[in-house]
Amino acid sequence: MDPVSPEGDLIRRAQLGDHRAFTDLIRSCDDRMRGLAYRLLGSQAAMDDALQDAYLKAYRKLGTYDGRAAFSTWLYSVVYRTCLDHLRKRKRRGEVSLEAVVETGTDGPTHEERAATQDAVRRALAELPPDQAAAVCLVDGEGLSYDEAAQILDVAPGTVASRLNRARAALRALLTDPPDEPHSDTAGGAR
Repeated sequence: MDPVSPEGDLIRRAQLGDHRAFTDLIRSCDDRMRGLAYRLLGSQAAMDDALQDAYLKAYRKLGTYDGRAAFSTWLYSVVYRTCLDHLRKRKRRGEVSLEAVVETGTDGPTHEERAATQDAVRRALAELPPDQAAAVCLVDGEGLSYDEAAQILDVAPGTVASRLNRARAALRALLTDPPDEPHSDTAGGAR
């Protein structure tokens, strides 16, 4: 951590208990954290819940931040682990998000084709194991390097590459193969 940089100064002040400095740090990273959480959890409500938990954990653990990694990398790690916790809880309770059942379209882009493509990608990402989905979100979605993603996921860069390779192959298959649909019997002339 560079204490003379604006971010370094915010971190130092936040570690000393300055709530406004912590809020400014979170604001500077919030869009990226929301992207990761939404892609992993698949709904606005789940994302909001997880981020609230993650930001609280980050505030409580801020004293452990030592500056060896960028603050955003450290925060990605906190958000990623919190999202995994939420996914585990959801799986134990058998929850299904309302947004997965009914697409509201309120947060989507204005063009229908783009919305359909984004929806297909979101659904395909939801089919991946969380560790693979996180690798795709961090490297392909957020533009992080393999080393940065490895640091967030607490794995080796080669593991990130392996997860990406499997995830991209699975995504290609999910996005190019149409889902199984019931076939109608046209031989009898019924429609």
